[in-house]
Amino acid sequence: MSTTEITTEEATGASRIGVYLAFLQLVFTLLWSTYVIYLPKLAGQVGIAPGAVILILMMDQAVFTVTDTAMGIVADRIAGVVGRLGIVVGLMTALSCAAFVALPFVASTGAGAKTAFIALIVVWAITSSALRAPPLVLLGKYSAQPKIPYLAALAMLGYGVAGAVAPFLGAVLRDVDARLPFIISSIVLLLTAVGLSRVEVDAAERAGTRSPQRRSRPLGRLPVIFIAAMVLLALGYQMHFSLNSGPFYLRFARPDDLPWLLPVFWIGFNIAMFPASKVVKHHGGLIVMGAAGLLGAAAVIIAEVAGSLNILIAAQFVAGAAWGCMLMAAVSAALAIGAGGTEGKVTGLVFSALALGTFARMAAVAGGLQKLPDYAPLLHWAPVACWSVAGVGLLVLLAARGQGRAGIRRA
Repeated sequence: MSTTEITTEEATGASRIGVYLAFLQLVFTLLWSTYVIYLPKLAGQVGIAPGAVILILMMDQAVFTVTDTAMGIVADRIAGVVGRLGIVVGLMTALSCAAFVALPFVASTGAGAKTAFIALIVVWAITSSALRAPPLVLLGKYSAQPKIPYLAALAMLGYGVAGAVAPFLGAVLRDVDARLPFIISSIVLLLTAVGLSRVEVDAAERAGTRSPQRRSRPLGRLPVIFIAAMVLLALGYQMHFSLNSGPFYLRFARPDDLPWLLPVFWIGFNIAMFPASKVVKHHGGLIVMGAAGLLGAAAVIIAEVAGSLNILIAAQFVAGAAWGCMLMAAVSAALAIGAGGTEGKVTGLVFSALALGTFARMAAVAGGLQKLPDYAPLLHWAPVACWSVAGVGLLVLLAARGQGRAGIRRA
C-alpha cells in the first residue's frame, strides 16, 4: 500500500472518529436539555420548591467541575490498553442512563422519594462526565496532529447543533410524559456510547505501531494560564448567551420569536469552526482563542448598542462564530498541551472550566443579581470584560514567549 493510500485511509478513519464524537456530543447535549426542561416538574412531584431547582442545577455543575477533570485523568491512565477506554465509558454510560431513566419513575412516587431523587441526580451527574473528555482522548491518541483542529471542530459540531435545536425542545416536549423522552434519549445515548469500543479498536488498527507511547508528564505554567483564560471565556459565553441574549432580542421582537432568533448564535458557532480550524492547524490554538475572544467582545458591544433587529442578528451571529472558534481552538490546544499522555487531564480541565462558568452564571441568577439596579449593568458588560481580558492575556502570553506560531505545540 502506498504512502498516499495510507494517508487517505487514515484521513477517512480520523473523519469517522470526528463524526462519531459529533453525534455523541449531540445526543448527550440534547439529553441534558431534556433534563433541564423536565426538572422543575419532576422536582415538584417530590416536594422540592420551584426556587430550589436552580440549586439542583448548580449542584450538577459543581459535580461536573470536579468529575470532568477526574474522568479525564482516568482516561489517560486506561487509554494505554486498546479497547479499555471504550469499555469503561460504556459501563459508566450504562449506569448514567439507568439513573437518568429512573428519575421520572421515582418522582412519580411522591414526596417520600425526595432523597432517592437527589441521589439519582448525583449518580447521573458523576457518571455522565465519562462522555465529555474521555472520548476526545481518541483524537489526541490516534489522530495526526495536523488533523486534530478539524476533528475538534467536527466533534464540537454536535454541541453546536444541539444548542440550535434546544430552544424548540420545550415546545415539542410540553405535553409529553417525561418517561418517554427520558427512555428514548437514554437508549440512543447508550447505543452510541457502546460504539466507542469499536471506534477505538478501528483507530488503533489504522495507527498500528505508530500509536504514541503514553508517558504522563507534569504540566507546566502554560496549562494553568490556559485554563484560567478558559474559565473567563466560559463565563463570558454564559453571561452573554444565557443571561443577555434573550433581553437583547426582546428590545425588537416578541417572546414567541425567541426560538427562531436564539439559534442565530449557534449557526455562527457551527459555520465558523471549520475555517478557523485551518488557522489553528498552522498557527496553534492559543492565538485563535485570543483573537476570537477579542472578536467576540466587539460583537457583544455591538449587540449592546444595536439599534435594529438586523444589526443585533448580525452581532449575535459573529458572537456565536467567535465562541465556536474559542471552543474548537481550546479543545485543539488541550490535546496539544497534553500530547503524549495527559490529553484527558487537560481536556477534562477545559470541560471543568465550562462547568465552572455555568455554575457562576447560575449563582448570579440564584442571587437575583440581574434584577438589582446596581448589578444589572455589570452583568451586561461582564461578557465584554471576560472575553477581552482572556483574549488580550493569551495574545500577550504568546508574544512574550515569542511562540506565536508554534507555541502551543511545544508547550
